[in-house]
Amino acid sequence: MNEMNGNLRDSSGAAVRPPIVWALAAIGGLALDGLYPLPFLPPAVPAGWLGGIVFLAGLALLIWAAATLSRAETQIQTTQPTTTIVDEGPYRFTRNPIYIGMFFGLIGLAVAFDSLWLIVLLVPFYLVIRYGVVAREEAYLERKFGDVYLAYKARVRRWV
Repeated sequence: MNEMNGNLRDSSGAAVRPPIVWALAAIGGLALDGLYPLPFLPPAVPAGWLGGIVFLAGLALLIWAAATLSRAETQIQTTQPTTTIVDEGPYRFTRNPIYIGMFFGLIGLAVAFDSLWLIVLLVPFYLVIRYGVVAREEAYLERKFGDVYLAYKARVRRWV
């Protein structure tokens, strides 16, 4: 019996909740910056404004992606069952627009706070999301939707 038939929960089985990983990376980076600042931008760069724009771009992408999933009446949370493969909105261009929005959010914070620590923490954030979340989501969607997901996966890149 497979997980869709009731043996296990009908979800991706993601190792972690992505918003928690994002918050830990952001808080960790800012905490490290407070203890030992590592600026990386030239003083002439309007870091606050530039970082704010990048952060808001990431937030806008995340909101667009979440609204697209909501309109398709499927779950956003990794702990809930996916009911359909969504290939509209930002999902036409990338299979993971919410996580890309999160990456932009961290980059925006790094620029706004001129903190190399936040850039450094993008690496573990990426690795946790890629292998602890995305890999499990992809395997789950392949099992649940078969050829429909494989065709989508062949058409749309994982990231960009």
